[in-house]
Amino acid sequence: MNQLASHPVPGLKGVARVPGDKSISHRSLMFGAIADGETQISGLLEGEDVLRTARALVSMGAIITPPDAPGGVWRAEGPKKDMGGKASLRSPRNLLNLGNSGTSARLLMGLVSGYDVEAVFMGDASLTKRPMGRVIKPLSQMGAQFEATSGDRLPLKVMGSSALRSIRYILPVASAQVKSAVLLAGLHAQGSTVVIEPTPTRDHSERMLRFFGAKVDSSAQADGSVIVTIEGRPKLAGRNITVPSDPSSCAFLVVAALITKDSEVLIPNVLVNPLRTGLYDTLVEMGASIAFENAREKSGEPVADLRVKSSALKGVTVPPARVASMIDEFPILSVAASFAEGKTVMTDLAELRVKESDRLAVMAEGLAAAGVKLQMGEDSLVVEGTGAPPKGGCGVRTHLDHRIAMSFLVMGMGAKEPVSIDDSETMNTSFPGFAALLNGLGAKIETPAA
Repeated sequence: MNQLASHPVPGLKGVARVPGDKSISHRSLMFGAIADGETQISGLLEGEDVLRTARALVSMGAIITPPDAPGGVWRAEGPKKDMGGKASLRSPRNLLNLGNSGTSARLLMGLVSGYDVEAVFMGDASLTKRPMGRVIKPLSQMGAQFEATSGDRLPLKVMGSSALRSIRYILPVASAQVKSAVLLAGLHAQGSTVVIEPTPTRDHSERMLRFFGAKVDSSAQADGSVIVTIEGRPKLAGRNITVPSDPSSCAFLVVAALITKDSEVLIPNVLVNPLRTGLYDTLVEMGASIAFENAREKSGEPVADLRVKSSALKGVTVPPARVASMIDEFPILSVAASFAEGKTVMTDLAELRVKESDRLAVMAEGLAAAGVKLQMGEDSLVVEGTGAPPKGGCGVRTHLDHRIAMSFLVMGMGAKEPVSIDDSETMNTSFPGFAALLNGLGAKIETPAA
């Protein structure tokens, strides 16, 4: 593990080009791997999580060609057709090791379920602790079969079927991964598969499936729920995709600029899908200076350039209805709250306990070590800011969680004393080059002195 320390700095300035959106990158490869013809992908996130998806697809016969140099165009297409003119994913010879990527695991389970494929899914120490029963249940109802040695945890054997049944399924938890797994399986089911979301979640799968040619209908209901219907067995055609910058990754730069004095940072080409911008809505309510410039659409998704300036923040109460749209951003929001004046109240956070780490407990532990006053409940966190920078001066255990690592490095830029983390390697899962990019704007992130 490589330790890093983040030191207080007077401010950040410049243009920051953030890597592509992780959710869209995963889906670009998966849909390109089952579509007719070639899919060309620009701006793909070349982080470890997405590369795990690429390797798994290749092991099942898909043809995925990386660029000659980092940052170039990736190409994806389905397996070569057999003598009968059919192209189909095949059972991999080896285990599918998905590392730390819950998105890879859950979405690929849905994808594999629609083929006559047997595959064993495994992951690292963090991923093997994450619940898979929420995916196993609906996919089993559709006709896939599963074998596990430890309940609903990885390692897990998936046995798919080319004759899946369509289902009508109400999501018991707000999870875009579960919804997407069912929709991916629904591609191969006879008839229409319906997913009912009591609380809407990110809709990248629906948007991209339409972009590739599937018939997907999303209908908002009077009670706030959404009914998503996909017609089975469509013909998908390869497309050219431009992946915008990941708003979850941009969040770290945005908060870094807000909490350091005399900062102004421009982040171009950011995904601003309304189901992903809950953090930005919250920060603006806290008094953040964030301008959304040059709004446009790329590959079926809304995009804008973000201009962020130093701001005095005030505590707020985050509406529970907003939680699903910012579930990955609560660690960095907690950091922003520690610099704000007054209480920031966050509730309905049970899902944070089953992420790459127990993010609720890990954030509370790190914030307390940095001198921040807080109260943590079973599914809540209240951060009491004073309007002044927290003390800092602590070391934080990341628990193999990339968002914990980046959150506390951001805290160190504005705290009174440096903040260090025990493991910087985990950041490569979603934001390779994070420290170098921030240092280019004026941050001071470096290996601690011996």
